[in-house]
Amino acid sequence: MTTPKSLFEKVWEAHAVRTLANGQTQLLIGTHLIHEVTSPQAFGMLRDLGLKVAMPHRTFATVDHIVPTDQLVEPYRDPLAQAMMDELRRNCAEFGITFFDRATGKQGIVHIVGPEQGITQPGTTIACGDSHTSTHGAFGAVAFGIGTTQIRDVLATQTMALGRLKVRRINVNGRLRPGVYAKDVILHIIRVLGVNGGTGFAYEYGGDVFDRFSMEERMTVCNMSIEGGARAGYVNPDQTTFAYLKGRPYSPAGAAWDEAVIRWKSFASDPGCHYDDVVTIDAASIAPTVTWGINPGQGISIDERVPDPAQAKAVDERSSIEEALAYMKLRPGTPIKGTRIDVAFLGSCTNGRLSDFQEVARFLKGRRVAAGVKAIAVPGSQIVALQCEKLGLDRVFADAGFEWRAAGCSMCLAMNPDKLVGDQLCASSSNRNFKGRQGSPTGRTILMSPLMVAAAAVTGTVADAREVFAVNQN
Repeated sequence: MTTPKSLFEKVWEAHAVRTLANGQTQLLIGTHLIHEVTSPQAFGMLRDLGLKVAMPHRTFATVDHIVPTDQLVEPYRDPLAQAMMDELRRNCAEFGITFFDRATGKQGIVHIVGPEQGITQPGTTIACGDSHTSTHGAFGAVAFGIGTTQIRDVLATQTMALGRLKVRRINVNGRLRPGVYAKDVILHIIRVLGVNGGTGFAYEYGGDVFDRFSMEERMTVCNMSIEGGARAGYVNPDQTTFAYLKGRPYSPAGAAWDEAVIRWKSFASDPGCHYDDVVTIDAASIAPTVTWGINPGQGISIDERVPDPAQAKAVDERSSIEEALAYMKLRPGTPIKGTRIDVAFLGSCTNGRLSDFQEVARFLKGRRVAAGVKAIAVPGSQIVALQCEKLGLDRVFADAGFEWRAAGCSMCLAMNPDKLVGDQLCASSSNRNFKGRQGSPTGRTILMSPLMVAAAAVTGTVADAREVFAVNQN
């Protein structure tokens, strides 16, 4: 009788080349995604060693981190950004790699481009020189971020060395309340398990909520697995997965499609398979969640108060709360609701997809951004932008006072012109609230769902979107 296995075990075993002397596995990488920031040095190493890219057809490139979202014409104002763009073009041309450049109409954030092109598929391994590669696990892939040396290894051999992970199954059962979204689910999970809780693990997400989630919602949760310390996060492939992939440019077609679906289904975790840990969460217990501190685990529901370090049980916990409150300029024990904001950012690889903009536009229409708030909406790809514009969503955002930008990582991180100034506080739909993450060493970030960002934008404060937009009545 065959022993039941998890998707992680099946994918790992299918891609294992050999076990190395140090106990790690030499793992075949089915798909390699690259961008302009972490790849130049890797290509330089290849040239130094006189090596070629082993399987260029398995590598796909785009540009996302450094591109200005308010300038399409080159040269860019930042000469370093232009140099990185030029270098990626040169490397892709020299080594025969497909590059989704801005002129193709397919450019965007790497973790949005892969799925929308049908490059991201179930049952494979995916690597990229970016922390949030776990996004692709939403399709039933084992996907993880890698460093520049590992990028070199994958380019040169299509393999890399990696230690086997444990698997934690996270079930979210029941129904989410109105106004609670996928972003709230993952912020809640990280709050419960901690930013280091997933160290050494892959997270398998399941339960009623994930069964009902769209692919874009699953991507939002898997995206932030790394913020909970997990190396990878995934959802088992199902009919929702297959419906999303069908007809996309790199998806199989015809008879190959039917064969692919049968193969993809076989990778799903078997009933009764072993998990190293199982966590179950009641969906009804999840509220709209926002961060108050300087890591994604420092979160509370919108109705809660900022923690008081005096109430902390451990010295380390007390000092971390004190550090976060000092940086965020928040007073212990005060409500997070009502905290004034300066900037509202809607976008990123976490929440820059069509459904994010559709949901916000549904409530934003007829509203106006509060005086003194800078609000920007940044589609995650050129295709997302086109889809939004065909639906007139760009006009909804512009009429409300948002700046509608071109595709890119934008204000998620400080590698392009979209940055905070001074100690500005940003309501952000992105994935990290680290010190200085958004460009200013004193800039402050509060993570939240896209609709909560919209609520903050129109009120000028951290607000409950359910109250601002009467969500329960819609």
